[in-house]
Parts: sequence; C-alpha cells; structure tokens
Amino acid sequence: MEMNMIPSKIKNEIKAVGLTTLYFAAWFCLMVVLKTLVLAEYRIEFQGLSIALFGALVIAKVVLVLEHVPLSAWMRDRPALVHVLVRTALYALGVFIVVLVEKAFEGRHEYGGFIPSLIQSIHDRNIHHVWATTISVTFALLGFNVLFVIRRHLGKGGLSRIFLSPLAEESK
Repeated sequence: MEMNMIPSKIKNEIKAVGLTTLYFAAWFCLMVVLKTLVLAEYRIEFQGLSIALFGALVIAKVVLVLEHVPLSAWMRDRPALVHVLVRTALYALGVFIVVLVEKAFEGRHEYGGFIPSLIQSIHDRNIHHVWATTISVTFALLGFNVLFVIRRHLGKGGLSRIFLSPLAEESK
C-alpha cells in the first residue's frame, strides 16, 4: 500500500464522518430544541445538547459502516425506494432496541436488575420516550438514506453541484 494513499483514505473518512455527523447533529439539535420548548411550558429545564452531539457522532459512524453492508441478493434487483425503506426500517429497529436497552440500563438499580428494568421500561411511562426518540431518529435516518441514494445516482459532487449552483430558470 502506498504511503500517499493512507492519508487520502483518512482524509476521506474524516470528511465523510464529519459531514454525516453534521447532518445528524442538525436533526438531533432540532429534537433538543423542540423538547426544550415543550418542557419549558411546564417549567421543566432540559439540557441535552451534549448528548445529542455525541449521539450524532455515534449514529453517523454506524450508518457509514452499515452503508457498506449488502442487504441480500434479493435486494440487488429492487428499486432504490425499496433499499431506502428496508434500510430505514432495519436502522429504526436498531434504534428502538438501543433506546430501550438504554432505559433499562438507567433503571436497573431502581427495579432490581437489568431484566426487571427492561420489562418495566416497556410497561411504564418511559416507553413514550423510547417511541418519541425512535420516531424522530427514524425520520433522520430516512432523510439520510434518501440522500445516500440521490448522491449515488448523481455521482461524486452531484448533490453539491445541485445545491450550490444558482437555480436554473424553468423552461416554458
């Protein structure tokens, strides 16, 4: 392997993770702002910006790794829409499981262990938080998967050319 190749790969990886993190950070910061505004109505303070930014970094890296995982031979001949919907559904399931496990882990001391806490998380008011987080992150993932397909269709730099170029006049 050439020595010049390694810095280029690292540079591309940092750029990909950085841009993907920015995308998810924008979504997650919006979620934090909305949650803060809703809770302010009840005079409850909420500070979750650092958690949202860390979550954006983690999910960015996870989806970039999962982009390279082929789903199945069956998917090879399916339209891009099917890829978007299947990947989004699989990622959403993963998010649901991770958030549910997180809630169970947080309550393990209160409920006498992880399994009782997991069962309680499903049955108590925490499930609303689990669903709200899962739904919000799923829409972020849907947007990411749609952009992935558009980027692949347009080629390298295609998305930038579209959004950073002046809007073309509509032909009559």
